[in-house]
Amino acid sequence: MKTQLIRLVTQICLCLCIFMYLELSAKPYHKQKDSGTESSAKEKIRHVVCFKFKDDADPTKIRKVEREFAALKGKIKGILSLEWGKNNSPEGLNKGFTHCFIVTFDKEESRKKYLPHPDHQAFVSILKPILEDVFVIDFTP
Repeated sequence: MKTQLIRLVTQICLCLCIFMYLELSAKPYHKQKDSGTESSAKEKIRHVVCFKFKDDADPTKIRKVEREFAALKGKIKGILSLEWGKNNSPEGLNKGFTHCFIVTFDKEESRKKYLPHPDHQAFVSILKPILEDVFVIDFTP
């Protein structure tokens, strides 16, 4: 009887933990705003860019796109970080998009300057001839 009670309590605790995890992961997490101070974290902008290359895109040119995009961090002021990778999801839901780049800007103004920046525009001119489609979404963490 004691063993069954312990097993029941353990199962209830496990169910509660799973429920709490699902509740927290299903909703976007937003930090509470501190009305007293300005936090640089509130100003950050995440710029997520996904590429689908043309079927006949030369792998050498794709590698050049990878290098040139990554190099923008050192060329454009206001980029706090830039990370990227190739799709490795087992779900098969990438719809042909193979590359994802995540650029973190320190503030909105930096993103505004980034889009027309000559180094960004030079990168776009390298990218366009081999690009089939692009997906972009920005958000504030």
